[in-house]
Amino acid sequence: MVRAEVRPPDWRAVDAEPSAAVAEVLERVLAPRVAEAARLDASFGSQIARWLAATTRGGGRRLRSAFVWWGLRVSCPAPAPETVAVALIAGAAVELLQSCALVQDDVMDNSPVRRGQPALHVLLDSARPAETAPGGLGFGRSAAVLAGDLALVWAEDVFATAHPPPEVAASARRLWSVLRAEMIAGQYLDLAGQADASHSATHALRTAVLKSGRYSVARPLELGAVLAAAPPEVCRGLRAAGAAAGLAFQLRDDLLAVWGDAARTGKPTGEDIREGKPTLLAALGFSRAAARPRGAALAVLRRGYGNPAAGPAELAAVREVLEETGARRDVEAYIARLVRRASARVAALPGAPEARARLLALLRLAAGTADPAGCPPSPAHPPPVRGESGPGRAQHPPSPAPVRPAGPPCPATDDRTPHARPVTPAHPAPHGHHPPGPAASPRPGTPPCPFPAEEPS
Repeated sequence: MVRAEVRPPDWRAVDAEPSAAVAEVLERVLAPRVAEAARLDASFGSQIARWLAATTRGGGRRLRSAFVWWGLRVSCPAPAPETVAVALIAGAAVELLQSCALVQDDVMDNSPVRRGQPALHVLLDSARPAETAPGGLGFGRSAAVLAGDLALVWAEDVFATAHPPPEVAASARRLWSVLRAEMIAGQYLDLAGQADASHSATHALRTAVLKSGRYSVARPLELGAVLAAAPPEVCRGLRAAGAAAGLAFQLRDDLLAVWGDAARTGKPTGEDIREGKPTLLAALGFSRAAARPRGAALAVLRRGYGNPAAGPAELAAVREVLEETGARRDVEAYIARLVRRASARVAALPGAPEARARLLALLRLAAGTADPAGCPPSPAHPPPVRGESGPGRAQHPPSPAPVRPAGPPCPATDDRTPHARPVTPAHPAPHGHHPPGPAASPRPGTPPCPFPAEEPS
C-alpha cells in the first residue's frame, strides 16, 4: 500500500484545488532529489536539478495531473485516503514526465523561449562562453537533453513510490509504460513529419493523437480510473472522452501556434510555420491550395511553410491562405465536433454527477472551448539569479502542462486512431523535400473537410 510521508488530504480538499495538492507532493518528493544531485556535484545540482525542480513545481494549470484526479473521482465518489495519496503521487510523476517533454521539445525545435522566458538550453548556453561549447549540439542543448533525461528518471522513481493496491498495481504499471512510450512515439512522428515535409492528414492526425491526445488527456484520465479500480466500461468511456478531447486539445494548440497571442502563449507565434509542423491545419491548407487551378495559394505555402527564414510578410501570407482556403474554419469545426463527442461520453458515465461536471469543464478548457476564468495563467520562468554560475536559480519557473489517462484493464484496441484520407501537395515541398503521392483534389460532392468518419475512441 502507500508509504505516505505525510497524512494524505481528504478528497474534498483535493477537489477544491487539485493543482495545489499535486504541488505539495512535488515539493515533498523533489527536495531530497535536488539535495542528492547537489551532493553528486554542486554545478549539476544548481544548473540542472534545481532548475528542473523549480520548473516542475512552478505553478500553471497542471491539466495532466488534474485529469488523473478527475478520472479517479468520476470512478470513485469518495476515495479512501490511501487512494487519494496514490493518485496524487501518480499525478506528480506525470508532471515530471511533462517537464521531460518540454525541455527536449525545445531542444528538438530549437525554440529559444518557453512561457515567455529563455528556454533551458538558452539559459545553459549563457553560462559558458561559446568557444568552450563542446560537440555538434553545443553545451546548452546537450546539457538540456540530460535535464530531460533526469526528469524522466525522476518521473519513474516517483511513480514507483505510489504503491497502488495489489489488485490494480499491474494494470497501473502497464498503463504508465504505455503513456511514456506513446509520448515518445508522438514526438518522433512530429520530427519525421517535419523531415519529410509531410502534408498528409493521416500523418497529422496520427501525430496529434499520440503526441498529445492520448498522453495529455486520455491516458491520465484512464490512469485515474485504473487507480480507482473502475470497471472496464468506465475505463473505456473515460478513454474515449479523453481521446476526443485530447485531439481537440492538440488541434487548438496548432491554431494558437499560428494565430495565438505570444504574450499569452509564452511562445513566438508563427514558429510552427517556420518549422513546417505536420499539422492537420497545414494538411488541409495544402490540399485546398493544390486543388486550385492557378497555383498562387500553393506557391505561397511552398514558399513560407517550412522555411526557417520566413519573415513577417511571408508568415502573414501563409496565415491568409490558411484562412482563405477554409482550413482554419474546418479545424475549428472539428474541434467543436470532438468536444461534443467527449461531452456525450462523459454524460453517459454512471454516478458522481459533480465530478462529471468538473471533468467536463476541464475537457472543454483543454480544448479551448471554455472561458478559462478562474484559471490563473502559468507564471513565466523568472530570469536566473546572477551571482552563481549558470541557470537554475529561477525561483518560480513555469509548471508543466496537462495530464492524460492510460488504461490497463480496458482493452487497448478500443483506443483507435482516426482514419483520414492522405492529403499531399501536387508539387514538391519547399527546400527540396518531395512528399510522396499526388494531390488529393476534392471530388464533386465531397465535404470540404476530410475528417475521419470515425472519431478517436
